[in-house]
Amino acid sequence: MSLPELPPLGLYIHLPWCERKCPYCDFNSHERENLPEQAYVEALLRDLENDLPLAQGRSVRTLFIGGGTPSLFSAGAIRTLLQGIAARLPLAEDLEATLEANPGSAEAARFAGYREAGINRLSLGIQSFGNHQLRALGRIHDSDQAHAAILAAREAGFARLNLDLMHGLPGQTEADALADLRQALDYNSGHLSWYQLTIEQNTVFHKHPPLLPVEDALADIQDAGEGLLQAAKLENYEVSAWALPGHACRHNRNYWTFGDYLGIGAGAHGKISHPDGRIQRYAKKRQPEAYLSAAGGEHRARQDWLEQEALPGEYLLNALRLREGFLLADYRARTGLDRDSLQPALDTMLARGLLAENPDTGNIRATPLGRRFLDSVIAEFL
Repeated sequence: MSLPELPPLGLYIHLPWCERKCPYCDFNSHERENLPEQAYVEALLRDLENDLPLAQGRSVRTLFIGGGTPSLFSAGAIRTLLQGIAARLPLAEDLEATLEANPGSAEAARFAGYREAGINRLSLGIQSFGNHQLRALGRIHDSDQAHAAILAAREAGFARLNLDLMHGLPGQTEADALADLRQALDYNSGHLSWYQLTIEQNTVFHKHPPLLPVEDALADIQDAGEGLLQAAKLENYEVSAWALPGHACRHNRNYWTFGDYLGIGAGAHGKISHPDGRIQRYAKKRQPEAYLSAAGGEHRARQDWLEQEALPGEYLLNALRLREGFLLADYRARTGLDRDSLQPALDTMLARGLLAENPDTGNIRATPLGRRFLDSVIAEFL
């Protein structure tokens, strides 16, 4: 088994610190007042140097700085980081460079500096415009700061902007949820991430569950919200992502289409294909102090090679999140496998009306019913 060509390459960078850990957050984030900016940027670049052979001559097409709260880092630190990356790896001329930011006033004041440093797409963690909901979520910003951050991002020159919103929040009514959505749509940002709050293990909310809307209310919010988004001409190109034409997140699309990505930073993950068909996944040391003190620049905590039998499930785990699904030709190109490797689960899902196949184009996608039960559909292939 071999691959006809290597897939596109992205780069994910994890900045693990935040001002305060939110009670719903299960990400690798850690509270810390004094950030070791210089030491961490130097560690990131050492980490990248060790990963350079994995690029296999490819240029980086997308770059995503996530966290934690990356906007706690100064614009100068982000500039040094991006310059160091460009000195070590070829970057595509049309590079999409995203940074996640919180709407706090200190972070908003830095937006122009991030833009000058080379960031061309900003993702703002708004979550809600309602002060009651923001307090319930443990957020440190308020509604006024949320609005001010969006305006600051526009003034800084960010033509590509994502607003991150949650619904199904503690004490939230349908009217509250739709008010959030209408306010976000008024900004015409081009991209919205809109998704339901879920209670994850190892979070404060898991230990002390808040009172959330009941299932019927959640379904009503989902249906009414989708109606608003569709009326605004946004396309639901992925389960929780809505965008105007040309504004879809290219970095995330690369994940969902089984592209490759390097991962640097505490707890970052990477996925790399090799010409002989082998596919490698790895993760970096999760704890920031262990990552910073990695002896000899060895930041990797683990590395796995995917078994051929696992590839169908690994591919569909992401590809079926896209509304258009995937082409069999792309499946073959990314995994080296043919349609038979998806059997018998594929025929079962087609017969149940959970998946649909276009025999003329080789396109396979989840039906509306399949999207409602997507986790169960994907589980059939795992």
